[in-house]
Amino acid sequence: MFLHPLVFLGGGLLDEVVGDPPSWPHPVRAMGGVIDRLDRARRGVHAPLALRVLGVLLALGLPTLAGGFAWAILRLCGPWGWVAEILLGAWMLAGRSLREAVRPVALALASGDLDRARREVALVVGRDTAHLDEADVARAGLETVAESLCDGVLAPLFWFALGGLPALWAFKAVSTLDSMVGHREAPYTHFGWASARLDDVLNLVPARLSVLFIALAAWSGRAVRMAWRDGAKTASPNAGWCEAAFAGALGIQLGGLNFYDGVPHDGPRLGDPGPNLDGPLLRRGLALERRVNLLALLVGSGVLSLRYLHG
Repeated sequence: MFLHPLVFLGGGLLDEVVGDPPSWPHPVRAMGGVIDRLDRARRGVHAPLALRVLGVLLALGLPTLAGGFAWAILRLCGPWGWVAEILLGAWMLAGRSLREAVRPVALALASGDLDRARREVALVVGRDTAHLDEADVARAGLETVAESLCDGVLAPLFWFALGGLPALWAFKAVSTLDSMVGHREAPYTHFGWASARLDDVLNLVPARLSVLFIALAAWSGRAVRMAWRDGAKTASPNAGWCEAAFAGALGIQLGGLNFYDGVPHDGPRLGDPGPNLDGPLLRRGLALERRVNLLALLVGSGVLSLRYLHG
């Protein structure tokens, strides 16, 4: 049974209108709680092979349970399953919540309150922020939007369109696993390996499609050129494509030197240097994210309409 295009569009538009109010419960937080408990339980295991086996079981098991739960809800709802699919679909989409997370940074910069902007951006990035200037704060906000545009916005829509609510929930479980345990550094080198690789696979197509959506939403050929030139520079096989396209669309350069716990890390530069990074440019980035999300909803519903009519 194909996902109905109006269900897909309804879920995406509901997310755009409501977002994820912080006071509301959220399935991702529940998944995070489960992952944390399992992570704590495995800490007595030190053998690399055993950790890899446990990591594979977790990487396959949690998404299966999440997708199975979503499928069971739809079955229980019977003919009203489409209502559940819209509501539970919107619950797992993040087009608006990504902007809401970064908007306070832009507002603080617009008011000239650099100290508040540093505090706000510290909530969404892992780098040191206490001594960032306005350009570095704006860059941190833009990089957050660019990094999350694929795995937080476009990839969930892709899997929602491709496999309905069960595929969307399963993907979000994989994404949550990757963010919590999918790290190269100890103690997750072996335990999180399977989660990280599965997340790479599931984002492979959405990351490349993100280049097209960004280019169309910004009407920018430079977005495609920068993605083609710089997309493979990052350690991640997927992140660079979206970030480079985003930088190209705005005519800026992202990446470069950051400090983590006082230690410098010089990352790849994506895009070409352009105008000074500031609050207005960050607001342009937020507006571009919104256009990309809405364009993806329109294109996805259009493709589903064609599939539905010929199915």
